[in-house]
Amino acid sequence: MIAVLRLGHRPFRDKRITTHVALVSRAFGADEIYIDTKDEGIERTLTSLSQRFGGSFKVQTGVNALNIVKNWSGVVVHLTMYGETLSKAVDAIKKEAPRDLLVIVGAEKVPPQYYELSDWNISVGTQPHSEVAALAVFLDRMTNGSWQEKQFNGEMTIIPSRQGKQVASNVGSNGER
Repeated sequence: MIAVLRLGHRPFRDKRITTHVALVSRAFGADEIYIDTKDEGIERTLTSLSQRFGGSFKVQTGVNALNIVKNWSGVVVHLTMYGETLSKAVDAIKKEAPRDLLVIVGAEKVPPQYYELSDWNISVGTQPHSEVAALAVFLDRMTNGSWQEKQFNGEMTIIPSRQGKQVASNVGSNGER
């Protein structure tokens, strides 16, 4: 089980980025996301998306982030510019991966206690860049790209195509999938 914890979400400023963190989480193999700030709009958006495109991705907003980290029974990884390089740590993390994995992604400066409580502080590059990109690269490496083969079984399926958009409806005329 993989979960993502989004820290520091500011609804009026970070709405799109936090939504993108959640979308990457879902598409790249995470099972759920926790967001420390209550945001019913993001909850509705992601619930609707999961209904249309499938999967059992869960979203919880307004959570006590520190309690989640302190009570997590598996491995806690914090993505940061200041950690150990991903390429050096990924194999060791995978050895611990049979346990549940919590990935912390910050929106703004992350308080020091998260660095201290994490089992791993991982740097996906040492230059400033998007937390969305860091999460995507990390999840891809952790899952060995298996997210690409995941079947979501939603109301609609995007069919890979070299040109144009191809979408199949998985809902019959009687409304059943």
